[in-house]
Amino acid sequence: MADENVVYIGNKMVMSYVLSVVTQFNNANQVVVKARGKAISRAVDVVEIVRNRFMPEVKVKDIQIGTEEITGEEGTPIRLSTIEITLEK
Repeated sequence: MADENVVYIGNKMVMSYVLSVVTQFNNANQVVVKARGKAISRAVDVVEIVRNRFMPEVKVKDIQIGTEEITGEEGTPIRLSTIEITLEK
């Protein structure tokens, strides 16, 4: 799958990510929503809003969870949870 069908969740308002996902579905049959750390709950909210309010025909195809290790400010390793939700029309 091409990287343009991926929506990365950050600190913006939930509805801006919902708009991004709906826009991606105009060009593709599959969109991946990715988030890590505190943005995971926002990613779940985005997926649920898309499925329940805007595109009821969209189904969750796959959910991947994991852990990434990044280097903190002091050089110490920090473990961050990640989620990848694949949606399909």
